[in-house]
Amino acid sequence: MSRAIDRLVNCVVTSWFGTFLLVDGSVVGSASAPMEPAALAERARIRREGRTTPEEDRVARERTPGDWLSRDRRLVALGIRYDAAAPVDLPSSVTEPDRGMLATALLAEAERALVASWDPSVHVQEAVRAATDLDRVRNLIGERLGSWVSHDLPDLDPGDHARAARAASEGATDPSLGPADPALLEARRSLGELYQSVADARRALQEAVAALSPVKTPNLNALLGPELSARLVAQAGGLDRMARLPSSTVQVLGAERAFFEHLRGRAPPPRHGLLFLHPSIQSAPRSERGKLARALAGKVAIAARLDHEARPVDPTLRAAYEARKAQVEARRGRPRKPARARDVTPST
Repeated sequence: MSRAIDRLVNCVVTSWFGTFLLVDGSVVGSASAPMEPAALAERARIRREGRTTPEEDRVARERTPGDWLSRDRRLVALGIRYDAAAPVDLPSSVTEPDRGMLATALLAEAERALVASWDPSVHVQEAVRAATDLDRVRNLIGERLGSWVSHDLPDLDPGDHARAARAASEGATDPSLGPADPALLEARRSLGELYQSVADARRALQEAVAALSPVKTPNLNALLGPELSARLVAQAGGLDRMARLPSSTVQVLGAERAFFEHLRGRAPPPRHGLLFLHPSIQSAPRSERGKLARALAGKVAIAARLDHEARPVDPTLRAAYEARKAQVEARRGRPRKPARARDVTPST
């Protein structure tokens, strides 16, 4: 029992309306926060960022020497020891102000935080996702058109979706097969026009992303090109989040399903995700792709941080990756060194 009492002697309790020094449950010192919505919103932001408020700093300076405890980890920076058993409730002698002002302040801070967290790259992310969706739609329509039109035009390759769409739009048929139903030809023509519209929309999205990527992410664009850099940013959930990712995570972006299968013990670890679309990795021998993806991911992680801070293009990133790529290619075809035999001390 004496142990518990000792731990509760000197405590610092901080709340939304002030900071208080408690000794044996009695208030011996305090500093009140200004009761203004703007000031309370500012203090809410300070606490959320893990910093200490002016009231906490003042109380920490005025406290008497001794072992002071608190359940708030932020106060450790002020020389106050963190203790999970320290009290958080104020005595009944302390009157709490009306919480309506607190609600107003928190709503104002939430609105400010939402504005500050807005990432303009969200438009590029949505454009990339829309292009991916259109690719699936275009392939589905193209497969159906290829199969359908090839019945009327036997010389047409069903895999040539663009030609099948043009033939359907023009209403082309083989006269030797007899007359076709006009209603079905009109429906097929509409399907061919839909394929063309989807292809045009996909092309417009690709051109827009290619125009914006050098402006929004110049370092990533210099390393990966506009489309791949935009796809990586979209896969990461935004440039802000990508700038915080380690290179090992950047390396497998886009291979999340394979990674979780590996964690379940059902598959080997993935060596690359979307980075496989980079020409230098896609054209490399299978045995070199993991090394190149790891080297490129390291440079991409740095480039994302530079772009997040709006830094100019750093040409050394691409040069360093090209140097590493040359090293990997130079070792191609060399016989591997035999494993060194371990020295074993014979037992006596």
